[in-house]
Amino acid sequence: MWWSNLFAGMSPANFFNFSFLPKYLSFFVQGLEYTLLLSVISVGLAVIPALALALMRLSRSRIVRNLSGAYIAVFRSTPMMVQLYIIFYGLFSVIRIPSVVILGFIDLSRFIPGVVALALNSSAYVAEIIRAGILAVDGGQNEAARSLGLSSWQSMKLVVLPQAIKNILPALANELVTMVKESSICSVLGMTELIWGAKTVATTTYKTLSPYVLAALVYFVINYPASKAIEAIERRMRRGDRI
Repeated sequence: MWWSNLFAGMSPANFFNFSFLPKYLSFFVQGLEYTLLLSVISVGLAVIPALALALMRLSRSRIVRNLSGAYIAVFRSTPMMVQLYIIFYGLFSVIRIPSVVILGFIDLSRFIPGVVALALNSSAYVAEIIRAGILAVDGGQNEAARSLGLSSWQSMKLVVLPQAIKNILPALANELVTMVKESSICSVLGMTELIWGAKTVATTTYKTLSPYVLAALVYFVINYPASKAIEAIERRMRRGDRI
């Protein structure tokens, strides 16, 4: 049958032939460092606009709510690759970033647009996480704060948000795990993250499977333990609530 030829020559050795590692290990090490930096900085930068978007979504003004809702809808309903292209070739064709290399392998002219694109996308999701965390706080807390003479902003800042953080942190950590995977899309613009390293090794060595298998293993080794750690933290928090 025709499909029997599709996997012809794909023995287990093809998948796990890592003989290229002694020569090309640096591609994966640098790619991993780039991926982690890109992900952590993007999610970190996303928190500030996300907080503003979440508070706008809870505003009494319909115009403010609609503005925030429109932003969230656009970034959640369009592909990240399209957003990345628009920001890289649109916004950063006007705002010129000098081609400065730091740490020996991070080109700021590509890294900064990548961070901006990922942060803008992530802020739409983090905004909903923060909004849900705020809404999960009992409404009586806000009423009690207002009865003590605190303004609406003071009660939000001093009473509601500190309690909401407990609800937000596990979901925010999950967003970071998601971003580690989604940052791989930046390889289409030549950013030297993990998938770019695997693609370069595959092209150079003509080993078309094993570099990507290795990249997948690296992602798994990072994300699976992180996901389990987040689940353990969530269970501990729920146990504390029951007590």
